[in-house]
Amino acid sequence: PAGDEWLHETKYDGYRILCRLQRGRAVLSSRNGKDWTDRFRIVADAAVALPARAVLLDGEVAAVGRDGVTSFGALQRGADGDARLVYFVFDLLHADGMDLTGVALEARKDALRTIIGDAQGTLRYSDHVIGGGEACFRRACRAHLEGIISKRRDAPYVGGRGRTWLKTKCVQGQELVVGGFTDPEGTRVGLGALLLGVHDVDGRLRYAGKVGTGFGHAEAVALRARMDALTTNVNPFVERPPGATRVHWVRPVTVVEVGFTEWTTDGRLRHPTFRGLREDKAASTITRDAPSRRTP
Repeated sequence: PAGDEWLHETKYDGYRILCRLQRGRAVLSSRNGKDWTDRFRIVADAAVALPARAVLLDGEVAAVGRDGVTSFGALQRGADGDARLVYFVFDLLHADGMDLTGVALEARKDALRTIIGDAQGTLRYSDHVIGGGEACFRRACRAHLEGIISKRRDAPYVGGRGRTWLKTKCVQGQELVVGGFTDPEGTRVGLGALLLGVHDVDGRLRYAGKVGTGFGHAEAVALRARMDALTTNVNPFVERPPGATRVHWVRPVTVVEVGFTEWTTDGRLRHPTFRGLREDKAASTITRDAPSRRTP
């Protein structure tokens, strides 16, 4: 969006997390309601130190490398080595007994900034620019960022999908449901490839291709153990994937994220690469994203 009624934030490649601070204790929840406080203990500890008695924050936990770019792969590995965990906070829903969900976004962010401040620690305020969406998007792509999130400045907070928050990616990415896998060949271990799909408008799982790159030795072994526990005799896809003669079908409950170059005309992913598991999303919610824009 190009108008000044929109503000634009960096899109972070991580996990969407709600943080509830109350009575000196912070609880972190994933988008599907799981308690991830222990998983991101460093974030919870940092939240306890905030100058507020009770708040409900919305943001993204991501792994930030030395170059300042977030990496979902590093987050999957535990953000060790050259990456560190950061909670980028972009919204404030409640503050010390006041419900702010009906307040305009820009006012909520002003209140949020007074709580988070401008420090560059584990908790960081997600800053924004007003207007100039196209230029903002180009700058994000030149900086090798994931993309931008454009939000209506006057909008109240609404859970779920809506038209007041718009996502524009610099690179193609998609969450998909695993419906099967193949055995490794040659010197490979664990598995050969994952068979992937997305749900159509009727809730049926449509085959979208397979991915066999992007995971290393240990990750392939761990994925195979996970898939073995889900094997079934039933093909979960509406159609039978082409060339699927030696496939192990699995119950379609596992969500993964892949990067790819484009969708083909027959609904397949071109040049997909595995990025990691999406444990924060339910398989039943996965549909094909709207077409992303190319990097300018």
